[in-house]
Amino acid sequence: MLRDAWALAIEGLYLIDQKQISERLALTRAARELAIENSSTRGLAHKLVMETVRRQNFLDYLVTYASTPNFIKESDPKVRAFLRLYTFQTKMGEGSNYEKAASIAKIGRSILGWRRMKRAEEALGKILGLEPKDVLKDLKDTQKKAFETFQPPFFVKYCFKLLGRRTALQYFNSMLSSPPTYVRINTLKMSEEELLEKMHDEGVTLEKVEALSHTYKVTKAVQPLVRTSSFKDGLFYIQDKASCLASEVAAPRSGMTLIDACAAPGAKTTYFAQLMENRGTILSIDYSKRRFKVWKREIERMGVEIASPIIADTYNPLPIGNVKADIVFLDPPCTSTGVFSRLPSAKWRLTRRLIKHMVDIQWKMLNSCAKFVKEGGSLVYSTCSITLEENENLIERFLRWHLDFTLEDAKPRLGCSGLRGQIHSQRLYPHLHKCNGFFVAKLKACTK
Repeated sequence: MLRDAWALAIEGLYLIDQKQISERLALTRAARELAIENSSTRGLAHKLVMETVRRQNFLDYLVTYASTPNFIKESDPKVRAFLRLYTFQTKMGEGSNYEKAASIAKIGRSILGWRRMKRAEEALGKILGLEPKDVLKDLKDTQKKAFETFQPPFFVKYCFKLLGRRTALQYFNSMLSSPPTYVRINTLKMSEEELLEKMHDEGVTLEKVEALSHTYKVTKAVQPLVRTSSFKDGLFYIQDKASCLASEVAAPRSGMTLIDACAAPGAKTTYFAQLMENRGTILSIDYSKRRFKVWKREIERMGVEIASPIIADTYNPLPIGNVKADIVFLDPPCTSTGVFSRLPSAKWRLTRRLIKHMVDIQWKMLNSCAKFVKEGGSLVYSTCSITLEENENLIERFLRWHLDFTLEDAKPRLGCSGLRGQIHSQRLYPHLHKCNGFFVAKLKACTK
């Protein structure tokens, strides 16, 4: 099992590095390619990958310190993946003594081959002899904090300015582990009491999130949630409480018309239908055919009857005629700075240019969506990002351009007020609210 787990982890890291895809997708593809189905093996590989990717900048620095400046960049991509895994295990994991390190090196040779590993052999011994604290002692403050918190240096500076040094460090530390798992129970299937009883019988212990209607924190599960019959029967959806909050801020009711822009894979669409009691109309828009396959599966699993899929890009004019909706919900692509704990590979793709690029996309989508809000209707905007540019700054700009919209209180209240005086918006942070970092604002279309 151990060798298979390492083989899967190496392949997963290779795909993340070369294909720029998420950890989950990379491991799914790697497991399929290697024909690895054992759940324990896949679980160990997942842990190895997540913990290694979280610390990638520091691991690369240690490898470089033990070799030459360009060694890690010039290495074979799969050897590079192994070096990161090896460095994590020997410096921060469970392989800090010589015997364990030798065993890990042996596994690497058996997977990649002696010839492929030959150039890395000398570095393995030097890495084992490094003391991480000594390696960092002569660095300047920002660079040192970037390695200690496993963040890009510019993002450390950014968060120090945005949140203050102390709060930013708390935020960074929270990213070293994933937030709790939350589920949203599906009252389209049966009553809340019956649902809770059925899940309890399957060994799932839940704790109610008091501010929200149907959201619970999972405190215990005797098996993976996706393997329970309750999940297969669509009795609950695994959904972070920040996402559930955003859906409740929209406050859809029976009989309404709602546009869910950027809808796939379906978390919010299925919640909107639940809050609407399967009465009304939901137009679910997304550009990705692949993601819509997941959306369709989730719609069927959760018993949603009022949602129609539309394959289109909200960045461009939408092919929905003169539809006017009571609610338009936009959850656009973003930098994912609020979910680095769940998606650590995203932080190594983060740049100032990417933030600007995302803002350009979000601005065009927000303007596109505004056209379909009827008088007195609502436009709800949310991101899983904590940057000012993608959130409060964008909302300020929108309100300057659209005098027919006003900022409405985003209820229920679960997080902090927005920055820059936006007391009606909400922000959530992993270190404060034990969930994804999130922003949500509700814009009201004025009546003439």
